[in-house]
Amino acid sequence: MALTSKLDYVYDLPEGLIAQVPAETRGASRLMVLDRRGGGRVGHHSFSDIGGFLKPGDLVVINDSRVVPAVVHGRKVSGGRARLLFLGDGGNGGGKGEKSYRGYRCLIYGKRVKEGTKIELPGGAEAVVLGRGEMEGGDGFGGGYVVSLAGGDWENLFDYLERWGRTPLPPYIKRSGNGFEGIEEVEGFDRERYQTVYARPPGSVAAPTAGLHFDEGMIDRLEGEGVEFARVTLHVGPGTFLPIRSLRLKDHVMHGEEYEISGEAADAVNRARGEGRRIVAVGTTTVRALESAADEKGRVRGGRDVTSLFIVPGHRFRVVDVLFTNFHLPRSTLIVLVSAFCEAPEVSGREMIMAAYREAIEKRYRFYSYGDAMLIL
Repeated sequence: MALTSKLDYVYDLPEGLIAQVPAETRGASRLMVLDRRGGGRVGHHSFSDIGGFLKPGDLVVINDSRVVPAVVHGRKVSGGRARLLFLGDGGNGGGKGEKSYRGYRCLIYGKRVKEGTKIELPGGAEAVVLGRGEMEGGDGFGGGYVVSLAGGDWENLFDYLERWGRTPLPPYIKRSGNGFEGIEEVEGFDRERYQTVYARPPGSVAAPTAGLHFDEGMIDRLEGEGVEFARVTLHVGPGTFLPIRSLRLKDHVMHGEEYEISGEAADAVNRARGEGRRIVAVGTTTVRALESAADEKGRVRGGRDVTSLFIVPGHRFRVVDVLFTNFHLPRSTLIVLVSAFCEAPEVSGREMIMAAYREAIEKRYRFYSYGDAMLIL
C-alpha cells in the first residue's frame, strides 16, 4: 500500500553526520550501493569504484545547470538585516546596460516585509519590495517577493550576483559573514565545490549535488570504458529543497522548475532504450527532467518546459533504470522520490530506503549536499 504521509519519511540523524565540507577531492567520497531488486542488499565502496557497477553501453545522464551565487545580504533602511535569495526575472527584467530593473523574484528570509521596504545591498545597489510573489513562505523565511533592483555599477542581474552574491548553501551548512566583507576564502571554496565540473547554463539556486562527486578524470575514464554520457538541464529552484509542509503527500504542490532537453540528448536516451541499454540518472533532478519529458511508452521529447512533477510511491518510471544520488533530508520530496524508485513487490521502497539509511548512519556515512553517495541498481 502506498504511503501517504510525510511522517512516513522521518529518521533521526546525528548532527555530526551532516557534512559541512565535501571530501578533500572530488571522487573521494564513500559510495553505498543498494540493490533494489535484491531485496535491498547494500554494499560499501568508494566512489572511485563506480566504474565496476556501470556497463559498456550504459547511458549516464547528467544535469548541467550552473548554480548562481544568488544570496545577497543587505540592511533594511528602516533597520535590521535582510538576506535575499534571488530566483530570477519576474517578467519585467531590464536589458543589458540598464540600471533599473523591475520584477525580480526572490525569497527574503526572516520576518515578512512590507511593500515599499527598501533594502541597501552591497555594491551600492538598492532593492525595493514591490509586493508578494507566487512563492509562499514559511519555515524560517518570510516568503516570496518581487523586488526592483537599481544602483551600482553592474549590467544585469547575473553580473551583479557574480560580483556581490554568495553561494546559496543549504541552511544545514554553516558559514559566517554578513556579505559586506567581500568574497572571502570560504566563499571561493564553495563557489568551486558547490558546482559540478560540467556546469554550463546558469539558473540553479541549489546544486544538483549527486554530480559533485564527478571530476573530469572520472568522466574520461568511464567514457574510455564504453559508458556514454548525455546532458540535460533542470534549473533547481526552491521547490526542490523546501520541506513538505502538508501532512498528506497528495496535498503537497511542487513549484515549477524549468528544464531543457536537447534533441541530441533525447535521441541518445531513446536510442539507448531502444537498444536495451540502461539509463543511469545522476541525481533526482535528472530523474524529474527525464520522467517529465517522457510519453507513456517512455520516449523522451526534446525541448524546453516547466515541471512540477512530484514523484511518489506508485509512480511508474518510464525512463530511468539506475539512480546515482546523495542521502536526503527527512520529510523531503527527494527521499520520497528515491523511496518510490525502490518500490518492489517483496518490500516497500520506503522500508528499503530507511533500512539503508539506518545502516549508513551506523557506518558513519556523511549526509546531504556535501556528503557521501548512493547508487541504486
